[in-house]
Amino acid sequence: MLDEKVIVLNNVVGIVAVIIIVYLLNIQQNSSFKLMWIIIIIATPIIGVPFYFFVKLQPGTRLIGERINALIAEEEGLLLPDKDTVNRLMIDAGQEYGLFKYLYEEGNYPVHENTGVKYFPSGEDKFEEMVTQLEKAEHFIFLEYFIVERGEMWDTILNILIRKAQSGVEVRFLYDGTCMMSLLPKNYPKLMQSKGIKCKVFSPMKPFLTTHQNNRDHRKILVIDGHTGFTGGVNLADEYINKKKRFGYWKDSAVMLQGSAVNNLTLMFLQMWNIDSKEEEIFYRYMYKPTPPDVGMRFGGYVAPYGDSPFDDEEVGKKVYLDILNRANEYVHIMTPYLILDEEMSNALIFAAQRGIDVKLILPHIPDKKYAYFLARTHYPELIRRGVKIYEYTPGFVHAKNFTCDDEKAVVGSINLDFRSLYLHFECAVYFWKNAVVRDVEQDFQDTLMKCQRITLKNCREYNIIGRICGRALRLIAPLM
Repeated sequence: MLDEKVIVLNNVVGIVAVIIIVYLLNIQQNSSFKLMWIIIIIATPIIGVPFYFFVKLQPGTRLIGERINALIAEEEGLLLPDKDTVNRLMIDAGQEYGLFKYLYEEGNYPVHENTGVKYFPSGEDKFEEMVTQLEKAEHFIFLEYFIVERGEMWDTILNILIRKAQSGVEVRFLYDGTCMMSLLPKNYPKLMQSKGIKCKVFSPMKPFLTTHQNNRDHRKILVIDGHTGFTGGVNLADEYINKKKRFGYWKDSAVMLQGSAVNNLTLMFLQMWNIDSKEEEIFYRYMYKPTPPDVGMRFGGYVAPYGDSPFDDEEVGKKVYLDILNRANEYVHIMTPYLILDEEMSNALIFAAQRGIDVKLILPHIPDKKYAYFLARTHYPELIRRGVKIYEYTPGFVHAKNFTCDDEKAVVGSINLDFRSLYLHFECAVYFWKNAVVRDVEQDFQDTLMKCQRITLKNCREYNIIGRICGRALRLIAPLM
């Protein structure tokens, strides 16, 4: 009797597995994710089938997505593109107008002209400017960060926040739930609130498994009084300013904005803050009011901060990168800590190189995650054979997430070239077109390149066999890494 039940169960699971596979082959989804699920379901249907349903039927995940969409609807009308700016883009920008149109229609992130920019080629530079700007805060401070760890950087910032909160400045602090695992104590929000700081944890890590815990808040945002905003790759921990050595010298980057484009960052923060809030938010209180910018800011051209969400079925971060690669005329220069590519991104890099575009990538020589480095190495040979030039930063670890192209456009933000950033995380970045800061970002690339080793096919063949085997095996689950 037991054998008969096992046979029936196996048949039912087999039929369901076939149905799922047919379904996967017919839906709009990245092929790497489809292949991963198909392999898991075929290899272990008894485990794979229920796990697939567990992932896809999570109510918490759907509720987060619905809440974000509701918040965007509430904000409608706050982020309207300037008509004169749009008209100038339509006349002068050609295909560039199409990208800005996409960012607004799919993400509600308009393009701005009246915004100054300052680029920071290191975490130390950003930290120094952060302290200066935080001391000037008069009305509100919003912080949203992926990693926060007690030490010189965070302690310095926290002391300013406490003083500002005591003087009547509204301070809100949002950090990702992964910090609860080892970096900050579980009662940290209550500790912050006792000091006058409003504090929330995004998606706290819990002892039971839920799939929305795979979707982290990877953004790095600081907004001060609505007129000054920071973003980039730099988190709030001492390795980011090289006060703590972990993987050699930590190379990172960030930007500061002053002007109307800060509104985009402000509303990104408020969306995340209000995901679990039932209180009505008075959004317009925090919108930009004309303020004289600091001396030394880069002006001109167009600035468009944008965000990416794993719950809107729109891969904004990835499509911006693809647009840059597909429309480049002379060069695309990239700094990224991780290189875990799907077929579409790999083909875009290769095709750009085949068209004669100078495609260069700078990656870490000393990785922070061995498995990510093993995976990146599996992409090296094919890219190099097709004309992509790959360099590793020998002094240590590159954490910057920068694109520059043709001396005209650049992206600086939190978006890595891996599946987690492009599909699974909340991310943000700033797209620059014909702003003078593009030259600063490109100059940083050239300065960093002088400290790099070019990787050849010979280097790939000589790389240790264990690393190559591990990397190839990890390709199976690359969409989760």
